[in-house]
Amino acid sequence: MKESTHFENESLQAYQLKRIQRLPVSLDVAWDFFSSPKNLPKITPPWLDFSIVSDVPERMRKGEVITYRIRPLWGVPMTWVSEITRMEKPFLFIDEQLSGPYRFWRHQHHFKSIDSGVEMTDIVYYALKFGVLSDIIQSVLIKKRLEDIFNYRRSILTEIFSQPS
Repeated sequence: MKESTHFENESLQAYQLKRIQRLPVSLDVAWDFFSSPKNLPKITPPWLDFSIVSDVPERMRKGEVITYRIRPLWGVPMTWVSEITRMEKPFLFIDEQLSGPYRFWRHQHHFKSIDSGVEMTDIVYYALKFGVLSDIIQSVLIKKRLEDIFNYRRSILTEIFSQPS
């Protein structure tokens, strides 16, 4: 979904990706897993060649800055630096790109207890660095790439959380 929005005192053409997944675990189990930066490599597709290069704590906290190396397109390595800008344990955390492949990136991770376990909602707002070409590049490349990443994540999370502990 494309939306016009206003970030950092300048008008950006922003896009949104929203995904909902239900997992058969408690809210606390889900929070423990997702609030550990060390679990990020487990849920990131191998073709991104993702690695955390900064020291990270066992549990995220507001203000935490995490530096990654990633190969988002054509195997070209990039550094991505994110900050945890908001945290409301065990219901929400938000990470925002400080530097990396996007002009703007804000990823909201919402967690809600439901009868069958937990409902996790990811909402990503992002803007590209390609000016007037952004809509074209979004439609032919970036949208599909992000969908592939989140489809992989959905699959691997289903696998991780369906195994007996």
